[in-house]
Amino acid sequence: MTRTVSLALLASVCAAMLSQPALADSEADRLREALRSTTAQLRQLEDERTALQAKVAGFDRERAAAKAQVDAAKAEVREIRKEQREAVEEFNKRLTERDETLEKWKAAYEQAATVARSKDAERAKFEGEANTYKASTKGCVAKNGQLLKAGRELLQRYQEVTIGDMILGREPVVGLRRVEIQNTIQDTRDKMLDQKVTP
Repeated sequence: MTRTVSLALLASVCAAMLSQPALADSEADRLREALRSTTAQLRQLEDERTALQAKVAGFDRERAAAKAQVDAAKAEVREIRKEQREAVEEFNKRLTERDETLEKWKAAYEQAATVARSKDAERAKFEGEANTYKASTKGCVAKNGQLLKAGRELLQRYQEVTIGDMILGREPVVGLRRVEIQNTIQDTRDKMLDQKVTP
């Protein structure tokens, strides 16, 4: 802008000098030529200034567009960061819920395993008791068979007793038959006591 003012000042000086009649023609021609040259330079500079102002306006528009793009990109980055933060928070929340659920399942599994172990122990205990009872029952059945056998033998001997045996059994002199009967009764009693089941 200073150069434009200087050129305008030079042109006005030249015009003032040309208006004085005392100057020689050659001097006037030279000044006219300088004026024309200065005016052409002035126009050229004005054109360059206009072109530069247009370029500056274009650069300003480009800068504004670039700024708008940068602002949009920043907004998009902020949105992406927000979405990422929310996604991370959601993931962490789900991870925490999964860990809590896993802990509950572990506790339930441990409880079920404890119950299963106690049930297995009870089952083993009951199986042992059942086996003991089975063995005891087998023993009782065997002893019951022996008792029945002793009882049948006793009944058979009782049925075989005759009147003569009864008289001989009461015979007070020798008492042999009585001793024999008592021995038989004692043997039968011993057989029955041998078969007694003890808890």
